[in-house]
Amino acid sequence: MARINAGADSGLPLWWLALAAALLPMITIHLTYLVSALEGFVDWCLPYLQSCTSISRTGRHGSAYFIFKGAMLPAAVAGLLFWWLNPRWLRHLGADSERLGWLTLLGVVACLALVLYTLALGHAGDGFRLLRRTGVVLYFSLTFLAQLLLSGALCDVPGWQTQGRRLRSLCLLTLTVAMATVVLQAAAYDFYQSIEDGFEWCIALLLNLHALWVALLWRRSHFRAVLRVAG
Repeated sequence: MARINAGADSGLPLWWLALAAALLPMITIHLTYLVSALEGFVDWCLPYLQSCTSISRTGRHGSAYFIFKGAMLPAAVAGLLFWWLNPRWLRHLGADSERLGWLTLLGVVACLALVLYTLALGHAGDGFRLLRRTGVVLYFSLTFLAQLLLSGALCDVPGWQTQGRRLRSLCLLTLTVAMATVVLQAAAYDFYQSIEDGFEWCIALLLNLHALWVALLWRRSHFRAVLRVAG
């Protein structure tokens, strides 16, 4: 049977799985933007700065519709495995097991929300609009909470505190950007509407960068799956 191990000299490296969970969503949204722009469905711009299109709009029409769904669903599966394995990685590093109970649940529900959002994208109607909105809000918020919990757990592991603090600082940056959207929406709604899409791109990028950082830490810790034959 397969057993997960950290620090083993042999076995199947697992960091590539975390890398896929980090890069698949990031590459997909940029690829669908380029394809949508080439096909004339969205304007050419720097979406992070000019807020010319939402992430959703890049995957609604033309070839990008199929690219988005065809890539985001495997990305959600990679994310499910990523969050299922993270508590095992942390335990092997010496993290407190009692603090990890919510980690997988938050991550898994976030990935299921991504599936919901992906399946509803491109379909008209108030019901589908509600599903998209629910999916993206749950995905962003629960992924952030899972990342914050992971970062905090790593802060207490001897030899990994510095990396944990840096990951936590990245989480605080993500929270700052998210809180800025709340303040602007309340204080200057019309202005916020003009830059809302740019905030969405920035938050998605920060979440993916956190996952990419964790993937590199998996690699550094030699996190592997070891196959052992019972009996």
